[in-house]
Amino acid sequence: MHKPDLQGAHWFKSSRSQTQDACVEAALVPGFAGVRDTKNPDGGTLVFGIGQWASFLGAIKRENNGLT
Repeated sequence: MHKPDLQGAHWFKSSRSQTQDACVEAALVPGFAGVRDTKNPDGGTLVFGIGQWASFLGAIKRENNGLT
């Protein structure tokens, strides 16, 4: 898998984490999702294929009984 260009990507936090200090941000670009630490945005980024990202979010939703 090639690493996508995340320069200029729109990073966002979950609406559930707006008041918490320990958050991650995500950015979606065609075919990929990036995840980084909100407090250290230059510290590195995890990159997932969009299918992996969808599976991850689905597992979280199932674990939390459908809460997002």
